[in-house]
Amino acid sequence: MLIDGHGRTVNYLRVSVTERCNFRCQYCMPEKPFSWVPKENLLSFEELFLFMKVAMDEGVNKIRITGGEPLLREDLDSFVKMIHDYKPDIDLALTTNAYLLPQTAQKLKDAGLKRLNISLDSLKPEVAHKIAQKDVLAQVLKGIDKALEVGLGVKINMVPLKGINDEEIIDVMEYCMQRGIKVRFIEYMENRHANVELRGMHGKEILAKVKEKYTIHALGREGASPSFNYKIEENGYEFGLIDPHKHDFCENCNRIRLTAEGNLIPCLYFDEALSIAKSVKEGDIQGAADVLAQVLKDKPKENRWNEFDPKDEDISARAFYETGG
Repeated sequence: MLIDGHGRTVNYLRVSVTERCNFRCQYCMPEKPFSWVPKENLLSFEELFLFMKVAMDEGVNKIRITGGEPLLREDLDSFVKMIHDYKPDIDLALTTNAYLLPQTAQKLKDAGLKRLNISLDSLKPEVAHKIAQKDVLAQVLKGIDKALEVGLGVKINMVPLKGINDEEIIDVMEYCMQRGIKVRFIEYMENRHANVELRGMHGKEILAKVKEKYTIHALGREGASPSFNYKIEENGYEFGLIDPHKHDFCENCNRIRLTAEGNLIPCLYFDEALSIAKSVKEGDIQGAADVLAQVLKDKPKENRWNEFDPKDEDISARAFYETGG
């Protein structure tokens, strides 16, 4: 069992396989050139897996593959199969923008992937284009349909932004209702790589939009999940709110993150990380385990996102495209 310096059990590993992305979303990396880390700087799937086996053997039972956009990494299904074959009962999921899912969903399902978290910030082509800086909506919707067709579990993530997609909260939720899938509204996380003009919505504002049409009841968090869940009285539909600005958000944090270059990150907000790259490239399993132990010891108690208007020092310098959010 993995325990951090604050007594929390860590059983969830998020693994970024690339920082590359085919979108340039306003809240993530709007100004980053279309470039990529040289291939020799990335850990191979075998090297990533060497560390992941250490983590799984020590109690990690939930793995999320992220990016960037993970489907840009060639032969991703082979990586999924490595993980599934080693531990078939692991909760294995992937976060994606769904653009490449029409041609990859079946291969991922066959390799052992169980679930997908898909970003869907608008159902209006022009708004989706404004956020992603690319004409994406039709292809994303095809990707969602294909994932459901092949039997993958699907959750939808939406980041409501004032003056951009804030009037679509109910529309996106009803799109999910009709397909029997859960939506989670995510408070915009201020970071230095995003468009400085963006203004996110606080959880209370998001809920107020839902209440314009529906009666809702709070259900609370499920274990260490970052999502606070709600139920709609009229039809029983459940949705989630991910609210990192809230004071209790970090209390049960159970996750660490590994980048494609081998940096092991204890907290999404902070830049601090230690590298496992040298250890895994040399096949030094104990060295990788020692780095893991130090990262767990150093894991901070909480982030510094402010529940109200953030000050400059509250804005994270984290590049989310390296860690998958």
